[in-house]
Amino acid sequence: MQALPRTIFRTFPSTRIISTAFKSPSFHNTRYNIATRTMASATSFYDFKPLDKKGQPVPLETYKGKVLLIVNTASKCGFTPQYEGLEKLYKAVKEKYEDDFEILGFPCNQFGGQEPGSDEEIQSFCQLNYGVSFPIMGKTDVNGDKANPLFEWLKEEKPGILGLKRVKWNFEKWLIGKDGTVKGRWASTTKPESLQKPIEAELGGVAAATSGEADL
Repeated sequence: MQALPRTIFRTFPSTRIISTAFKSPSFHNTRYNIATRTMASATSFYDFKPLDKKGQPVPLETYKGKVLLIVNTASKCGFTPQYEGLEKLYKAVKEKYEDDFEILGFPCNQFGGQEPGSDEEIQSFCQLNYGVSFPIMGKTDVNGDKANPLFEWLKEEKPGILGLKRVKWNFEKWLIGKDGTVKGRWASTTKPESLQKPIEAELGGVAAATSGEADL
């Protein structure tokens, strides 16, 4: 087959765009938004589809009717030992409410660059150092232009003190009720073990003061 003249390729400037598209920031940003409901169209926690450790969307509607604790995590933070407390909390609550409770961890590198590893490295760290058995999702942003829409929604639903919405640091915590609404938000300094009472109150359908905005 006769080769095409080189001049033909110069008549298609779009070929250059195609070759550089995968280097553009907008392409990489899709990791945070692909297969995810936008905050504007969401009415509950179950409307979102964040990515798991393999980059696959996870429909949160699969957790419908359950109580969940959402935590933004990091592997090289002063609060990283809270993984141990989270695992103890997870086992303690699951022992009583086996199928009705879940914790979801969302690794984030936005605070002091304290989560620099890959998703695979993060998973390994959590399991080897803290025996984490609850799901650790894909690495994501919680603030800024690339923020995961789920976290944009969480911040909107439950702002901190003085109405400030941004996440301040690693290991902030949100409690999601059985109805898919945010029941409480706590700062990084709140120890996981202290949340067992409000979690079990929510599981038992008992009204409880689950707000921790005072230390946010």
